[in-house]
Amino acid sequence: MKFLWRGFGTASLFGQLIALVGVSLLAAQGITALMIFNLPPPAPDFYRVNEVVQTFRGASPDVGDRPALSVRISSTPPSDPLEPFLTPTLREMLAEELHVPVEAVVIGAHRGPLWDRRSLRVLRERMAREGAPRNEQFLVAPFEVGIRQADGTWLAVRPESRGGLSDWQQRLLLWFLLSTLAMAPSAYLFARRLARPIKLFASAAERLGRDPRAPPLVMKGSEEIDVAVRAFNEMQERLRRYVEDRTAMVGAIAHDLRTPLTRLKFRIEGAPEDVRIKAAADIDQMEAMIAATLTFVRDATRDGERTPLELSSLLESVCDEMAETGSKTEVTAGEKVVLEGDPVALRRMFTNLLENAVKFGGAARVRVYRQAGSAVVEIDDDGPGIPLEDSERVFEPFYRREPSRNRQTGGIGLGLAVVRSIARGHGGDVSLQNREGGGLTARVLLPIG
Repeated sequence: MKFLWRGFGTASLFGQLIALVGVSLLAAQGITALMIFNLPPPAPDFYRVNEVVQTFRGASPDVGDRPALSVRISSTPPSDPLEPFLTPTLREMLAEELHVPVEAVVIGAHRGPLWDRRSLRVLRERMAREGAPRNEQFLVAPFEVGIRQADGTWLAVRPESRGGLSDWQQRLLLWFLLSTLAMAPSAYLFARRLARPIKLFASAAERLGRDPRAPPLVMKGSEEIDVAVRAFNEMQERLRRYVEDRTAMVGAIAHDLRTPLTRLKFRIEGAPEDVRIKAAADIDQMEAMIAATLTFVRDATRDGERTPLELSSLLESVCDEMAETGSKTEVTAGEKVVLEGDPVALRRMFTNLLENAVKFGGAARVRVYRQAGSAVVEIDDDGPGIPLEDSERVFEPFYRREPSRNRQTGGIGLGLAVVRSIARGHGGDVSLQNREGGGLTARVLLPIG
């Protein structure tokens, strides 16, 4: 059995679907055949001739648990009339008891789809239990007996419609329910096995968004699944190489720029003092930008190990280190939020945000909480905030709202670019929002799990 189940799992997805449909159809046909050949047929309701005669005469015969007989007047004879030669004895008995010509008696009836010899046998057994004579005549429902009146109308007697489900129909319904319950576990196992690869692909795509350097997807299954797994792993590897190649190229360019800058330093030594001072300041600024770029590239290409960490503890540690240098920072006590991430990268991200808050707002207040399956870190300051049109541009590399290029007031312009790169590398994001009453809130969203 285990070998067959494993073989089913490695078959093509088309073959698995065909097998599932085929097994379901065979099971349904088998259950239907078993029901037809084993369940006894429904016992039809039968009525003796004298019960019909009593009804015509206005009496209400005792019919037990069978539907009562009703009388109606109609302008037409009963529908589906039986051929007269099929019911000569019944027609003669009714005509004699009701004192009407035989030609005035019409019996309408039809045999239902479940009428067969077994039904007749069940009927005879039921009549024998009730002590009916073997030669007694009877009518089997549904039927309608009509007597033509002198004015041309028809007086008809027929059983009333049975309300609800009969005993046989209840047994049939119970059988279907039991068979459905019996098939449910197999259907669940088949459906889960077919849906499992899709769930694994969704998890792998989410993991790729959180960690581009995640290990390749390993999954065995049908031929289509194997092809999809190989394509997914190749796509992940191409994306990784693409990012690394572009990052390495930027790093190489920044490194090679150091040589001509060094030559420029020697060549301006003989320039006039006012020109030399300005040129030297520009060269120093370019060297600082190159150094920051190389640091960014080095951190971006570093394979950081993802480990479970608790955000509140990490932020408290960063705030304590900054407080030692005189920075005003505090972490609001909140719920413990644990996620899997690169502790070095996350520490650098929060350090950059806290330093910005202290630099432009004088102090930083931090809070951590959960929201819809994600960890949210908010850092508030009391600074002037930023214009709405700059809320996204500040994350661009080397973009600075303070145009002086003074490293003491504005830095290089890579701090927030690094922050967003780290946040998105963990499958999250970062945004800046002005607070009512003044100040700025840096909001970091990181997925949990």
